[in-house]
Amino acid sequence: MKTPVKTNLFASKAPLEWAVMANGQFYTAQIPIDAEGKVVEGGIEAQARQTMDNFKHTIEAAGLTMANVTQVLIYVTARDHLPIFNKVYAEYFTPPYPNRAAMIIVGLAREEMLCEIVAYAAQEQ
Repeated sequence: MKTPVKTNLFASKAPLEWAVMANGQFYTAQIPIDAEGKVVEGGIEAQARQTMDNFKHTIEAAGLTMANVTQVLIYVTARDHLPIFNKVYAEYFTPPYPNRAAMIIVGLAREEMLCEIVAYAAQEQ
């Protein structure tokens, strides 16, 4: 059984939850939107920071910490965005880091989005 994680993030009109817990596992996808649901301006660094802030808020709303994160999948729309995303990403984690993959893709759900993450975490046993 899955349980939605209640957050203070913008309530999407799409049929989704920002995160769910199921069998002690946390699942989420995060994008660079602000409290009004608008994609933040300012390029990849601003969008990476908003995405990671949204992620940190969501994982804490689930009663977890960044140390519980087991895997992160990073999507960026240009190869030169990845080093910038990495710089921001590194501010949110300490060793041991989560397992990670990064993909350069043609586009995301909203044309103005430059990044998105999918992440998983585990509750302490």
